[in-house]
Amino acid sequence: MTSQSAATLRSRYVAQAASDLEENRRRQKELEERITVLKQEEALLSDILNLAERYEGFADSSRLPEQVQDEPAAAKASQKRAGASARRAAPGKSTTAATTAKAGAKGKSHQPLLGDLLTELLGQYEEPRLAKELRDELLEKHPDRNPTPQVVRNTLESLVAKGRIRRHKQQRSVMYTLVERDSD
Repeated sequence: MTSQSAATLRSRYVAQAASDLEENRRRQKELEERITVLKQEEALLSDILNLAERYEGFADSSRLPEQVQDEPAAAKASQKRAGASARRAAPGKSTTAATTAKAGAKGKSHQPLLGDLLTELLGQYEEPRLAKELRDELLEKHPDRNPTPQVVRNTLESLVAKGRIRRHKQQRSVMYTLVERDSD
């Protein structure tokens, strides 16, 4: 091997090593950014869990934030956590927050879920309806209920995700219709 070919080979190795090193540094930077995002998401989820646990033991649902009352998914998650904590608790303790909440709610009149009310309202129309129209009609027919426009939109989107209603976009407007159920 000549000194010229050895120098060429060495320069190729140096170039390849420099390229690999640069790629490694780029990947490290990407991973550091991803770790930062994941830590932020973890903190947010931790805050959400803490809030859910704080409201878990309330027997009086009128003290809960309005959105938690109207979203059955939050209640299911709360019950799952209550069941999990009951399994971890000492065998002598059989009363969980969920059973306490159920016992406290027995004396109260049961209000229908917001999603059920909105589904009922949508069922009266063939044409798509705006969330604002549905909220206005809800306030008129159920003056005891006063969900914010955002809560109505969130509930409607939850129903879309469950396949109970359909979303229609017309330019910048979003409208909703009831999904027709096939009778078998």
